[in-house]
Amino acid sequence: MASETDSERPKIREDLEFIPVRSQDGTVIMIRDRLGLVKEGRVIKPELYTLMSMLDGTSSVRDIQLHMMRQQGGRLIPIEEVQRILEELDASYLLDGPRYRAHKRKIISDFSAQKIRYPAHAGISYPKKAEELRQRLDAILTSGQKPRIPEGSIVALVAPHIDLEAGKRIYSIAYQAITAAIPERIIILGVGHSMQREMFSLTSKAFETPLGTVETDHRVVAELSSMGKSIISSDDFPHRDEHSIEFQVIFLQHVLRDVQFTIVPILCGSLAGGMDEYTRERYRSMGGDFLRFLAEVAGDGRSLVVAGVDFSHVGPKFGHDMPASFMLDKSEAHDRRLLDSLCEINADEFWAESSEINDRYNVCGFSALACLLEILPPTRGYLLDYGTFREEATKSAVSFAAALFVS
Repeated sequence: MASETDSERPKIREDLEFIPVRSQDGTVIMIRDRLGLVKEGRVIKPELYTLMSMLDGTSSVRDIQLHMMRQQGGRLIPIEEVQRILEELDASYLLDGPRYRAHKRKIISDFSAQKIRYPAHAGISYPKKAEELRQRLDAILTSGQKPRIPEGSIVALVAPHIDLEAGKRIYSIAYQAITAAIPERIIILGVGHSMQREMFSLTSKAFETPLGTVETDHRVVAELSSMGKSIISSDDFPHRDEHSIEFQVIFLQHVLRDVQFTIVPILCGSLAGGMDEYTRERYRSMGGDFLRFLAEVAGDGRSLVVAGVDFSHVGPKFGHDMPASFMLDKSEAHDRRLLDSLCEINADEFWAESSEINDRYNVCGFSALACLLEILPPTRGYLLDYGTFREEATKSAVSFAAALFVS
């Protein structure tokens, strides 16, 4: 198992997601592992999850033993039983120990050596055959009403990154709005769902999908990499399985099929985890030359910015102690205040709205939209539509929107 030091203060991995799921036997906890070391669909009982939640690297094996005894009404639990449970967790790649770290290094190294970022969701979230994918995208694009396009040059687009079927009406309106665009370069701001501390993650890999391969703008990526070393992830592994950019790429390839463009793929990490002070001033200070150069590129008249984001995530699946139905009125009001600030290009109000409620509604796209507000040239924003997907099985919900910015 882990080394003596690790076993003395066992720690659960920080890069796992734990999702409550209702089953015939009651609520269980599903584990999602973006590395793929934990078997897909694995579930654990709430009692084990409660135990795992205290494995933060500060509790000794004796502390864990006492916790388990209290949990079981004072029943004497031998230390050997605790060790056995910890060994099973380690063997299942749930503990942050040498075994997990060695496998993680190998996975990251293999991905870093690739020149192409292959599609992670083809055949899962959308068809892997080109013609079937085109038909699916055409069906999505015709599922929503035709948006009213404001006059002016298209500068930026906000689109969802939720499951294509769940968000099809909003995807339709968003991507119908840019069919006349002819950008040479598209800056795609995605959400780094697996990123914990870094502000950004870049990749120079070309993006391959069933519709072909899109090259990255190597010059811009290289410039950004040199200007933001302290705020950029040390590798591009966060891009491997991330869908927030991949979904935008397939729509862009489809609706701009006659346009030759490169992309600048940028994943934006959680600001709460990467900033010591949750303010716009601190964000701008840390972003520094990275944001300034990105703003120059976005405003050169040849670029389009696309932000693939979702808004509020509410309900038990996302850590709340009540069903989404009891929260949606307030979370939607919060979303719409964010969208008003976004369309008015008022970054101060945008930050203030999130800070005031301490991101209670888990707006996962906040970091990408914060970046968008700092790099937009003089422009006007228009909300095209807003929607919510309710997942009845988990009594949870996710909201999303389409917005267009023109100069």
